[in-house]
Amino acid sequence: MAVTVRYFASLREALGPQESVDWSPALTLASLRLQLVARDAAHAAALAPGRALRCALNQVMADESAAVADGAEVAFFPPVTGG
Repeated sequence: MAVTVRYFASLREALGPQESVDWSPALTLASLRLQLVARDAAHAAALAPGRALRCALNQVMADESAAVADGAEVAFFPPVTGG
């Protein structure tokens, strides 16, 4: 399953604007986040489980329990971003 992950604000500065991710089916936003945290130190620091982050799935705000389908676009960003 291929998913595009986009990062905004401070996450973009730490991880870049986006990346493509291949994961197994039955993925949720929470499990995607945990798998990204396991990638490397930069992901672990930026996406740490205790860090407050907002999520969007296909450009709609979503809870971390939302299921992620093949071809989805996921976005992570801090709760407050500048305009």
